[in-house]
Amino acid sequence: MYKTVTKNIHISVVVKYWPNQSLPKENHYFFVYYITIENKSEYTVQLMNRHWDIVDTQGENRTVDGEGVIGETPVLEPGEVFKYNSGCNLTGELGYMKGYYTMKRLLDNEQFNVQIPRFDMVVPAKLN
Repeated sequence: MYKTVTKNIHISVVVKYWPNQSLPKENHYFFVYYITIENKSEYTVQLMNRHWDIVDTQGENRTVDGEGVIGETPVLEPGEVFKYNSGCNLTGELGYMKGYYTMKRLLDNEQFNVQIPRFDMVVPAKLN
């Protein structure tokens, strides 16, 4: 598990290779990542935007920016947790993702970035 903390917002990530959605002979490797966002601050916050840097060992690097996550801009009261999962395809057997969420503190509308930990995406056979 990969973890970071920014302004008492805890982000944890678990990633898994998804062989049923992968086609190695066509250089298509699919990974699913499970993210938990926990608000351990004393303020209510809302996730507004996401930014991802996706690095593929085959040289296909991408940047993804967008509103919210999985079509939502969740509001987290102090102590609340939001979980979601999504996926990413690579053209190689190795890669990683890193990024940040832009959060808004609802008390005063202050926006700040919360780091998402860098997490590796590795086809299990490459670990041997």
